[in-house]
Amino acid sequence: MPGPTLPVAVIQVLQVLTVLLGAPLVSGVIGKVEARLQGRRGPRVLQPYFDLAKLFRKETLLPEQASWFFLLAPAVAFTCYLVVPMLIPVLTSYPLPLGYTGDILGGGFILALGGFVVAVAAAESGGPYAQLGSSRAMTFGALIEPTILFVTFTVALVTTTDLPYFEAAAARASLAQVVRPAHLLVAVAFFLVVLNDTGRIPVETHASTLELGMIDEARTLEHSGPPLALLTWGSAMKQLVLYVILINVFVAPWGLAGSQSALAVGLAVLALLAKAIGVGAVFAVIDNSFSKLRLFKLTEFMATAFLLASLAVLVAYLGGG
Repeated sequence: MPGPTLPVAVIQVLQVLTVLLGAPLVSGVIGKVEARLQGRRGPRVLQPYFDLAKLFRKETLLPEQASWFFLLAPAVAFTCYLVVPMLIPVLTSYPLPLGYTGDILGGGFILALGGFVVAVAAAESGGPYAQLGSSRAMTFGALIEPTILFVTFTVALVTTTDLPYFEAAAARASLAQVVRPAHLLVAVAFFLVVLNDTGRIPVETHASTLELGMIDEARTLEHSGPPLALLTWGSAMKQLVLYVILINVFVAPWGLAGSQSALAVGLAVLALLAKAIGVGAVFAVIDNSFSKLRLFKLTEFMATAFLLASLAVLVAYLGGG
């Protein structure tokens, strides 16, 4: 006897809720793995949830020169990270209604908007470390954007569309599509982009407060209370969204629900979290297995990603896609 089915609108909401509620769990497991790699006991897996609850109960303090935008930026960034899961294959292999409203490039613009408003708020705070982190984040972000553009071009050449659902469908169609040179090159390029965007390039410990290496963490130093909770939660959501794009579009678009069955959707939630934790563990191993790089080496790292994405476009255009 077939199980109950869920309306498409409910599944659309579940995609957002999975990212919203699952992101702290993924961060907690990754933090535990990282601690074990460093020979420490580490925090509880559920510690991110307790941290968020504590921050929401704290008082909000503002720098003297901060304006209304300083308070608004965390909410805008948080909203941006909630919008992207509506556009990408989080739980289903078939496009949901809102999946047609934006492509990979549009999703990238929304993620970039979230990072931009956080950087502007950090610069407005007047704090030297916050301004330093904002400047570095925007500088390295400018190196990432050309790579994402070329990734989008490759997807469009290979699948004749840049909608994430159709790229994932092409990868699921046959193993030959997965091992094609253009697909492999663009997957590796996007892997490097995610490694950079989630702060896992071994420059400095991603949660460090040492000004010589901190980038993302520096942008939130002047925030406190609920705004800091939104930024922390949003950062975890952005990390999970990038993992979803990597695994459900390029690398492993399997385990997605092929129907509206409640059981299939539930299994897709578990499969997504398992795959995201696996990817996060790989990134943690990479972060903790190499000596820390000098900051200016980041340009060489992103140049490698851009070169791979450029080669993917060339190979796809010449018929190797």
